[in-house]
Amino acid sequence: MSPTRRGVLAAPAMGAAVLGQPAAAPLRITSMEALEAAARAVLPPATYDWIAGAAGAGLTQRRNRTALDAATITPRMLTGVGPPDLSLTLLGQALAHPVLVAPMGLQGLAHPEGEVASARGAAAAGALFCAPMVASRSLEEVATAGGPRWFQLYLPRDRGMALDLATRAAAAGYTALVPTLDAPIAAFRERDLAHGFTPPPALARGNDRPSYAHPLLGGTDAGLSWADLAWFMARAPLPVVPKGVLAAADARRAMEAGAAALIVSSHGGRQFDGAPAAFEALPRCVAAVAGRVPVLMDSGPRRGLDVMKALAAGATAVAIGRPMWWGLALGGAEGVQAVLGRIVEELGVAMRLAGCGSLGDVTAELLN
Repeated sequence: MSPTRRGVLAAPAMGAAVLGQPAAAPLRITSMEALEAAARAVLPPATYDWIAGAAGAGLTQRRNRTALDAATITPRMLTGVGPPDLSLTLLGQALAHPVLVAPMGLQGLAHPEGEVASARGAAAAGALFCAPMVASRSLEEVATAGGPRWFQLYLPRDRGMALDLATRAAAAGYTALVPTLDAPIAAFRERDLAHGFTPPPALARGNDRPSYAHPLLGGTDAGLSWADLAWFMARAPLPVVPKGVLAAADARRAMEAGAAALIVSSHGGRQFDGAPAAFEALPRCVAAVAGRVPVLMDSGPRRGLDVMKALAAGATAVAIGRPMWWGLALGGAEGVQAVLGRIVEELGVAMRLAGCGSLGDVTAELLN
């Protein structure tokens, strides 16, 4: 059944996340695994594999999970804390909690409203939304959802296009730009090759303009250098937050070039298969910048406990990817809101049980 014809979802077998309720109703999430299974049941197989799949043999994608699963938090008893305060300030912006929505392209594959629905769900959940450049809806349309928002982009060969996108984002109320560094070319993704799947070009052109020299889907500069990034940061109208950093040396170079923050990321395992888990790379990147800029993380987190582990390892905030797809496919904006609400609630429960009354209490001393 396609996502545009959901109507009432039939209850899947054991562990279903949605039990015969209308797609617009709040999702009853029993587990993230059940949520994914329910989304898989409504998505075309090639689309599901494009979302869930990874580069090569999936080594890095699995490492992203095994590294988080292997880490433990040692709770502290009798700390006297009440309901934890999850609020923070990031790049001068007050946020209700440290759970963000990672940039994910072509969201029109999962729901007719695509990125607009995701942004509405994020706003309703008090989450910062990172809108993708390669999108089915324009950044201006996404901005109508309200809520805090950043704009992700791949630096294209057409530098005028890059600056035009940045100017459009600033005019539409975005507060930071997120250039992705780890995708100069597309990786081999074996599940896509098996299906012969190529994303429909029309779903990638939400941000295109007639004046752009290249369509956005194919406009990335494969020869990008640190000098190019520095050139962009010097001219960008908003703070710049490079995404895709895994090496301590790259974290330092990005900071020295003028980055306002960094995102430690392995692209969800979708690019270089053989890279370390983002969670493994996080502490060395945090040490490299020595508190001078915030360090965020994506790639692997699925639950509130994963978020807490990343915070303990030094992350200021954590962006969630694939679970957002499942919520979007099953319930549009309300599905995204429900998934974010569940992860934030899990984070609060984990902090309370570990004796942490605020994000400042979630430190490396808790992490084994």
